[in-house]
Amino acid sequence: MVITDIMIHPKNGFDDQQTKQHNIMKRRRFIQQSSLMAFSISAFGAIHWDGKKYVGDTPTTTDILGPFYRPGAPFKSNIIPPNSEGIPLHLSGTIYDEDGTTPNANAMIEIWHCNENQEYDNTSDDFLCRGAIRTGKDGKYRFTTIMPVPYKANPNNDSSWRPAHIHIRVSSPSQQDLITQIYFKGDDYIHMDPSASAPEAVNRILKVTTTPEQEKEVLFDIVLRKTYPLSDETYSKIEGLYRTDQKLADSERIYEFVRRDDLLFLKLKGQYVKALTYVGNNTFEGGRGFPKVTFDLQEGGHVKATIAMPKTNIVAEKFLKYSE
Repeated sequence: MVITDIMIHPKNGFDDQQTKQHNIMKRRRFIQQSSLMAFSISAFGAIHWDGKKYVGDTPTTTDILGPFYRPGAPFKSNIIPPNSEGIPLHLSGTIYDEDGTTPNANAMIEIWHCNENQEYDNTSDDFLCRGAIRTGKDGKYRFTTIMPVPYKANPNNDSSWRPAHIHIRVSSPSQQDLITQIYFKGDDYIHMDPSASAPEAVNRILKVTTTPEQEKEVLFDIVLRKTYPLSDETYSKIEGLYRTDQKLADSERIYEFVRRDDLLFLKLKGQYVKALTYVGNNTFEGGRGFPKVTFDLQEGGHVKATIAMPKTNIVAEKFLKYSE
């Protein structure tokens, strides 16, 4: 942020008192803006002031999983669907360890998104617009796909537009797995979307360039963070089906928690809806902070889960444990 010092003289219509008052107000605005800047930057990593500038690591921020994740995407880098009329897009970058400089080798990166007709492939064996690859020693990845388009999350709600976006999951043996999304500069719907317009998404709204072949290209480097390990034994205790006695719709009374690598996924009606990261004290947290799920491991193998959402808490008790 650059603040330009503007000199104001009495001959321009200000007397000394007015000039003094103006400078006081300007300093106040600078303090407010500087504080906001520091607060915003702190959301992206361990930032500190070295006397001249803000420095530090900047791990890639998380985002919501969304309702359309499917595990088991085929390992392929070209995921343009057959007969697609979408605009070709080349998405590439490097995946780094938490220091932001060491390439992360053998990371698996999965991407998924809608096609040019606003549709996700949620059922076919072709896994259209879905793919996965592993990084080499250089940490680099590259996908060839098509540009996704905006769509309404609720067809009957004009305020539910989501901007064009690509979902990303990164799984690493040495770092914390990541669930995130990328968006594209100039999209008219970014301001309408709570995830895309959140401060922590600012570094994931990316510039789209055009190649000589009139195809699109986007670069996105990813910085992972250190994992916060939880024992396999504890995971085995909390995985399973949970039921709540609270007055909710039947479809919202049964919750399933399933471990995948070092993430815990929440499923409703058999569909993956949330990806949760362990944050300590038997508590997991979803993208953008919600839901928060705390497990109470009781005697006799009984487990309760408190699912905290912005406006409500749901308490569910495990009734079916997976066989070990």
